[in-house]
Amino acid sequence: MQSEGIYHKAVLLWKSFAIQTPASLTQHLDSFRVLFAYHSAKIENDAISYNDTHEIFHNGKVSSFTGNPRTLFEQQNQKTCHEFLIPRIIAKEPITIGLVKEVHAILTAGTYDERRYLEKEERPGEFKKHDYVTGLLEVGSSPEDVPHDIALLLTEIKDLAESKSIQPETLLKAATYFHARFEYIHPFADGNGRVGRTLLNYLLMSNDHPPLIVYEEDRSLYFEGLRSYDRQEDLEPLFTFFLFAIEKTWEKWIERTLGDKKEVVRLKLKDLL
Repeated sequence: MQSEGIYHKAVLLWKSFAIQTPASLTQHLDSFRVLFAYHSAKIENDAISYNDTHEIFHNGKVSSFTGNPRTLFEQQNQKTCHEFLIPRIIAKEPITIGLVKEVHAILTAGTYDERRYLEKEERPGEFKKHDYVTGLLEVGSSPEDVPHDIALLLTEIKDLAESKSIQPETLLKAATYFHARFEYIHPFADGNGRVGRTLLNYLLMSNDHPPLIVYEEDRSLYFEGLRSYDRQEDLEPLFTFFLFAIEKTWEKWIERTLGDKKEVVRLKLKDLL
């Protein structure tokens, strides 16, 4: 596969960091965390700006902002969640239902509108109480099935992640399955995409694998990968997209660190169509 060389370089580069402390992980994610937060939020909220995200992460405030306050809540929440997860990644804590709910509570704090909060009695950090249409295929577990479906998914992932001999591609495939299945279940009233992308990277990093960014400009390919799973339980398009996303995320770091710019050939978008 054309992408295999750079993918493995990204894995080797990440492993070469030999990250063992929260401080070291924070250092190596300094630029990544802002880009991830910006693009992850931008996929569902066009009002997000990179400058506002950068200011929140580096200065803890935003100057001259006149938009919807929800936008600032979302990005401050991204920063808070990043800081919350850092020590847990280092400790390699497994993903539990409690962690899933806590990540959701942090990422959606202050973002539920009046109708969702008062009329439907939905709450950040709680599984959905009503059915919600998601995507063109109207997929999603019923509210009464969500706890069981999420628990089953986490058991499947835990068993695989605990394997001592798991290869990077196998781990990425498992993470792809986790993300596709999580989005299919659609466990929350809102914020499923942000939570799912955050937990995807949590699963990767806690198993010594580089994280990835789903860039906003690639969201149509990302959504098509999710729809392929929704339609036919076909993971290959989303897995191929995540390979592409890892390449795109890490190619500049590889160029700077390994000094082999001429050898870095990223999988082309046309190969995903």
